[in-house]
Amino acid sequence: MNKNVDPKAIKTLSEIREEREDIGRNPSANPTMGDIIHRRYSRRGFLGGSLAVAAIGATVSPMALLAAKEAKAQGTASQFNFTEVEAGVDETHHVADGYDAQVFLRWGDKVFADAPEFDPANQTAEAQAKQFGYNNDYVGFIPLEGANDRGILVVNHEYTNAELMFPGFAKVEGDDVKLGEYTRELVDIEMAAHGGTVIEIRKVDGRWQPVLDSRYNRRITADTEMQLSGPVAGHDRVKTNADPTGTKVLGTINNCAGGVTPWGTYLMAEENFHGYFSGELPEGHREAENYKRIGVPAAEYAWGTFHDRFDVSREPNEPNRFGWVVEVDPLDPNSVPKKRTALGRVKHEGAESIVNKDGRVVAYCGDDERFDYVYKFVTAGTFNEQDRAANMDLLDEGTLYVARFDEDGTMEWLPLIHGEGPLTAENGFESQADVLIETRRAADMLGATKMDRPEDVQPNPKTGKVYVMLTNNTRRGADQVDAANPRADNAFGHIIEITETDGDFASTKSTWEVLLKCGDPSLAEVGASFSPDTTRNGWFGMPDNCAIDADGRLWVSTDGNNQKATGRTDGLWAVDTDGDARGTSKLFFRVPVGAEMCGPYFTPDGETLFLAVQHPGDEGLATFEQPATRWPDFDDNLPVRPAVVVVTKQGGGKIAA
Repeated sequence: MNKNVDPKAIKTLSEIREEREDIGRNPSANPTMGDIIHRRYSRRGFLGGSLAVAAIGATVSPMALLAAKEAKAQGTASQFNFTEVEAGVDETHHVADGYDAQVFLRWGDKVFADAPEFDPANQTAEAQAKQFGYNNDYVGFIPLEGANDRGILVVNHEYTNAELMFPGFAKVEGDDVKLGEYTRELVDIEMAAHGGTVIEIRKVDGRWQPVLDSRYNRRITADTEMQLSGPVAGHDRVKTNADPTGTKVLGTINNCAGGVTPWGTYLMAEENFHGYFSGELPEGHREAENYKRIGVPAAEYAWGTFHDRFDVSREPNEPNRFGWVVEVDPLDPNSVPKKRTALGRVKHEGAESIVNKDGRVVAYCGDDERFDYVYKFVTAGTFNEQDRAANMDLLDEGTLYVARFDEDGTMEWLPLIHGEGPLTAENGFESQADVLIETRRAADMLGATKMDRPEDVQPNPKTGKVYVMLTNNTRRGADQVDAANPRADNAFGHIIEITETDGDFASTKSTWEVLLKCGDPSLAEVGASFSPDTTRNGWFGMPDNCAIDADGRLWVSTDGNNQKATGRTDGLWAVDTDGDARGTSKLFFRVPVGAEMCGPYFTPDGETLFLAVQHPGDEGLATFEQPATRWPDFDDNLPVRPAVVVVTKQGGGKIAA
């Protein structure tokens, strides 16, 4: 690194890319969540006296404040039992005392017995297609025959960092990192490093191992053949020169979070797909406004230079074939993944599902961009626990809803159904396919609430609650705050707790509360609202992914904590949501410098935790030759490598029990 440059002032290429991805392209006049929160709580007159801490009282309900005060007086009874990790920044990972953190699968590791050994100096697309992909994000575990010690691990590979992947490709010039000239070979390696990995794993003598000769093992890439299913399949707007039927798509990209369905399939959420497209649409093309709303083309990758389908001047309909939730059957490695268009086309962060009490399946997702929306999908059919095959197309029929949060603490799920309200031919929606292809515009017209980067949305089967991670929104002005997005220049994000009526996840009318406003609670101007019993290590910013464990407890991973923003790395925090300890957070695991914490996912017995460490070493002027850390190998001859980490309790037992 250039010693004359302050690393705290440097933006990494990942940060620059994230800024471009999160411009906030919602032109609607819909109320923002900050407006709603502000109006909701500013009307409550008894937020005075000792309770009227300005930064907190305007955004957390009086009952929550009273509960926090009582908890401080009485002492808390946290549901989590572990010794907290010290927050900080260094070159390696840290886990709570009494736990082992096993670096399990790294970029380039074998997925098949016949895969070549990883050789960073001689990478090829053919080798990468048999090796673990780059930048692991979502991690899921599907037990085989009900076992907790044998199952299929499914992992998303969201995007690539060429500057960290390829020797000699990036150079430091002053206070910037300059990328070299792309070739077809480099692009094809990137494409093979995207997608997902499906791999059998088992626990042997207390340690997890990949089963390289398993019949289940599979790599999914940007070239894997897929099928469009549901209302959009075969529509003219998804037909291309290569696919005049509008039903076959090559690949999936920018798979961020995801989900595992009740019938054991793997959901891959396509998020920031706009960055892979370049070129210019033909003048007057009907998709111009559609693509503007979602940011196509952003030309952040060079794929369109070598592959016509990523150049909108050559294949103008191709972007409509991305932005979906992809369903994969991990038990059949020869099955064709399906893009389930009934769930809408947005920048999907995830797709977490739950069986409702009436048997229908409900899937939640956030559209991860500033000022965009929270959605849920309710199937028309019901889950059949006795017949897996009967569930395989459940996600093709149902109703997609978008959330409107009201200032009185109620909310409504608004259906995106062609012919209802403004979703008519007069407004450019000729069919349900049009509504789904332009999900964002349809939601704009329904008056959904503009959110602060909605990411993971996780239902809790134990309580009937739903947790919405809102990462941040530094583009929200003071005149744009509302009840559910309470802070202007919201650098640290917040978490909303939805209570579905009578535990009915298919309900169209629900209530909501702010669970946490994130950031350093010792700084009044930040306005954080952690419980007073949260230590200096326990607070966090930028909530991103989350998980509900077998006991119904909430775990939150983060994206954006770093030396510049918070003086600490990202990590995994355990967050109490009930009782006197509500709002108390404890740091369980922290990542090395430059990394993002993804995952998390538990085995059903709660004894194994899978985590994904993404883009380690990506801080300051980071290149292949000069990353901010050499984790996990600490060898000057090896690149920094994203990896899945497996956490278990020493001596066995449930985590944090």
